Amino acid sequence: MPLEVQIAKRFPNFSLDVSFTAGDEPLGILGSSGAGKTMLLRCIAGLEQPDRGRIELNGRVLLDTQARTRVPARDRRVGLLFQHYALFPNQTVAENIAFGLHNLPREEQTRRMAELVARTHAQGLEQRYPRELSGGEQQRVALARALAIEPEALLLDEPLSALDTHLRSQVETQLYETFAAYRRPTLLVTHNVEEAYRLGERLLVLAEGRIAASGPKEEIFRRPPTVEVARLTGCKNFSRVIPVTDHVVDASDWGCRLAVAQTISRPAAHAGISAHHIDFVEPSQAGAPEGAGADAENIFPCWLVRSSETPFRITLYLHLRRPAEAGEHHLQAEVFKEKWERFRRLPQPWHVRLPADSLFLLPE
Repeated sequence: MPLEVQIAKRFPNFSLDVSFTAGDEPLGILGSSGAGKTMLLRCIAGLEQPDRGRIELNGRVLLDTQARTRVPARDRRVGLLFQHYALFPNQTVAENIAFGLHNLPREEQTRRMAELVARTHAQGLEQRYPRELSGGEQQRVALARALAIEPEALLLDEPLSALDTHLRSQVETQLYETFAAYRRPTLLVTHNVEEAYRLGERLLVLAEGRIAASGPKEEIFRRPPTVEVARLTGCKNFSRVIPVTDHVVDASDWGCRLAVAQTISRPAAHAGISAHHIDFVEPSQAGAPEGAGADAENIFPCWLVRSSETPFRITLYLHLRRPAEAGEHHLQAEVFKEKWERFRRLPQPWHVRLPADSLFLLPE
């Protein structure tokens, strides 16, 4: 039951131009603010009119600007969950959920209402008004309303952004359950890297209204195609590189030579590595001669510039090969606190390994 989208729309200072297909597994749409994520959903739902393009859902043409076909939003059978839920404030939970069911017989409305209330864990809320609900309860009701019409596609715009950490975890579990039962095209828009990774098996990265990357999430996170995509997927560590051989590069910003497992078809201009892939090694493993670089398994001396702490992790800002000057750092590394406690009191320099198979090369 695929969703096929090929649309373009021009705005005064922004253009949206995308083409992709979504199947029956959730597709995460990741991008920074202003990338066009919400506008894309509104075009698919029929709330915005693209300048040109075609949208087809389960064999039904919803939009074809060339053939002058445009199915109204109310007839598209697309469920849209807005970022701030957009519940009707003067209607009860039951009335909100039943909004799209008024054409059905009363018995069918009652049956579907009971099923949706149970599926979204909204029992006991039916006679309340939105102002009487918590953020998590409002989100569940909005999800029930989106599912009420038995949509052929489900569109979710930043569904967790307005929730605190505890509620976000609860609602994320609800979304897992919904996706497992739904098995139809689902687009999940977010600017949160971790949400995109956890909730979607496939990923589409939007940048300035264009698709910058698309495919399995593991592939995009492990081998981003550009520096821009690497940054959007959370990478903080980049260096310009000069290729030495097919699998050795000089990292000019880090002042070291690196062995890399990856080869690319175009000349490499940058190398990157995620903060959690940087490994700290025991002093006994760090006996390679200074300057060996690639011949020393990418192990280098480092000095701590500063650190930043969260409840469970430490971010370490490191300078390679010599003590830092004026607060400069080369790399950000993330470690769990348990590991941090094991080496924090050791004399510096410490030693880090940049694993060859965790480094990725990027074109200009």
